[in-house]
Amino acid sequence: MDDASAAMVVDARGIVTGWSEGARRLTGHLAEEAVGRAVRALLAEDAPSGTAPLPSGPVTLRHRDGRPVPARLTLRPLQGAGGTPAGHLITAEPSRAAETSLAARAFQQASMAMSVFDTEQRYLRLNDVACRMTGRPETDLIGSPYLDSVESAEYSRGFHRHLRQVTETGEPLHYQSFTREPSGTRPHAWNIEMWPVRDSSGEVVGGALAAFDSTEQHRARRRLALLNEAAATIGTTLDVVRTAEELVAILVPAVADFATVDLHDWVLGADEPPVRPDTGVVLRRVAHGSAAEDAPQAAVRLGQTDVYPPCSPPARALRECRAVLARAGEPHFDRWIAERGAPAPAGRVHSLLAVPLRARGTTLGVAVAVRSIHPEGYADDDAALAEELASRAAVCVDNARRFARERTTALTLQHSLLPKGLPGQAAVEVAHRYLPSASAAGIGGDWFDVIPLAGSRVALVVGDVVGHGIPSTATMGRLCTAVRTLADVDLPPDELLTHLDDLVTHLAADDREDVAELGSTCLYAVYDPVTRRLAVAAAGHPAPALVLPDGTSRLIRVNAGPPLGVGGLPFEATELQLPEGSVVAFYTDGLIEDRDRDIDRAADELCRALAVPADSLESLCDGVLKDVLPQAPGDDVVLLLVRTRALGADQVVTRDVPPDPEEVAAARQWAGERLAAWGLDEIAFVTELVVSELVTNAIRYGAPPVQLRLIRDRTLICEVADASSTSPHLRRAHAYDEGGRGLLLVAQLTQRWGSRQTDGGKTIWAEQPLPQP
Repeated sequence: MDDASAAMVVDARGIVTGWSEGARRLTGHLAEEAVGRAVRALLAEDAPSGTAPLPSGPVTLRHRDGRPVPARLTLRPLQGAGGTPAGHLITAEPSRAAETSLAARAFQQASMAMSVFDTEQRYLRLNDVACRMTGRPETDLIGSPYLDSVESAEYSRGFHRHLRQVTETGEPLHYQSFTREPSGTRPHAWNIEMWPVRDSSGEVVGGALAAFDSTEQHRARRRLALLNEAAATIGTTLDVVRTAEELVAILVPAVADFATVDLHDWVLGADEPPVRPDTGVVLRRVAHGSAAEDAPQAAVRLGQTDVYPPCSPPARALRECRAVLARAGEPHFDRWIAERGAPAPAGRVHSLLAVPLRARGTTLGVAVAVRSIHPEGYADDDAALAEELASRAAVCVDNARRFARERTTALTLQHSLLPKGLPGQAAVEVAHRYLPSASAAGIGGDWFDVIPLAGSRVALVVGDVVGHGIPSTATMGRLCTAVRTLADVDLPPDELLTHLDDLVTHLAADDREDVAELGSTCLYAVYDPVTRRLAVAAAGHPAPALVLPDGTSRLIRVNAGPPLGVGGLPFEATELQLPEGSVVAFYTDGLIEDRDRDIDRAADELCRALAVPADSLESLCDGVLKDVLPQAPGDDVVLLLVRTRALGADQVVTRDVPPDPEEVAAARQWAGERLAAWGLDEIAFVTELVVSELVTNAIRYGAPPVQLRLIRDRTLICEVADASSTSPHLRRAHAYDEGGRGLLLVAQLTQRWGSRQTDGGKTIWAEQPLPQP
């Protein structure tokens, strides 16, 4: 027997049979005095009855000199042959010094739960917090195994397994547990340190632990994790309904067993917030979710409106602009829950939390969270967390609402600026598609136009303004107007782009903006059905694609030139003659450009799609978009398809006019004969006057050669060309002027008139409507 310990051996009758040196020092009795005596005689007071010779735990022994000796006893049963009880091994520790020492007081009064176990995981010592944690006094636990003091739960078995591991391995460990108090439903988180206890020889004789209640830290980490998750998952799209669904996904099941998000109708549209009504609040359900798959459906389905009575928690939250807590048993709560028919997957709804969705001083709606499965009711810290989540979600909802409103405004503005119905053309057959961008960047500034020109020609325009949103659309409107104005002057494509480039530079300077922020790409083409020639000039824009009548397709080689607004570099026009029935495709870069797409391969796909036979240009447009358009285009897309036509010899007649005033009569007679052949005798008189005036001016003020041309299209066009670049000007002649009335007469007799510069001089033209059949 180890003499360093106070130990004694007693037989089954309670008679001392062994006595250590430590026992002699503790009680003063020699071994020969103690052996053979009843062990109960060593107590200073009567011991409680029982089968054990002495009770475990604190006792008072009587010293040999008569004074009391406080001690703490630990009994271990001994077995004899065949497993029959043979007595007990009793160890005793003096407790007077321990109970009165500062260390003992610190152990007993520690703010964390502390316990000491023997190698069989039986309690040897507990402090006050540990007793409260187990819900039993220390006297009931001393000597009992750990598993007998707790409910048979999985976390208890895990705790016991770790405690046994400490005594078996002799190594300390850190253990985290999440349990509930014996009384109450509030969960507690514990950080537990376990370590082995060794005797003087270094042998493990037990284990000890210290458990710190880290519930508040756990809740703080949980709140922070939820907020971080909300920051990453709420507002991933600029869609109001999707943002509400993301908020519900955060709330369920982490915060609620069932959650809903209801918004004002104006949030889902483009209206301004109305004045808040004094009576019930009408909201529309946009998202809800439940923690249980088999939960019944809510009384209010998605997309339906609901009226919240003024006394209801959601109405109070909207009115008071704060989170409102409500619990079962409170006034109006039970009745309102019953009327709502809110889902209760596993029992009755016992707690509710209503949080307003407010952003930038405006209330957008309300989020409602209820608990029925979760046994714990909502508390103030839950309200603070819900308000933080709702605040973040509300900002995202408001951003989505503002984006939707700006997108609607920009789209409305853009549609008002784009051609609504293209005029009938003898030069080309036209089909077009415009697809606004659905990306978060907003509507772009893509645009197109088809502009009738003199001589049955037509201008074809496609452009792409830098940027997105309303500013881009406004710039697009400016350029549309400018192009139409310059086209009316009838400038060649390269000259028109030069003037347009100057205009963009001046606009940027006037608006004090960077040219790059106001820049644009543009492609301007002019097709003449008489000569079947197409002239194309581009400012940083993709080249058009050409499909010939035999089915071959290719990109037209065009010098792209710099984008509009760069300045300092010239634009070059490309001319080519097209067979009748050729198809030319004009488009913006959104059709073929994508971050994960090779642009050359996309251009080849476009050419192949254009070469596919189609019943009409409309069908061809749809086929091209289906085959070429990226799955998720990040920019606006414009596609303009034109099929060329040609005016035959029976629609165009030309006569060279010698520079002799006497030839005017011959030209007038020739024009009358052509009109008679076309069956246009009704307008022959006016036409002869126009021919007479225009040819006279060309001979008198122009330079040879002079050419007269009549074109019978949707109107009758009379053109006189000469080699002089001097353009005529309309003016009103005074009463005594002998000349100056020719152009005024032409302007009054015809529908339109004008002039255009050509490579060899100029052309004066005038149009007359054809007589009605």
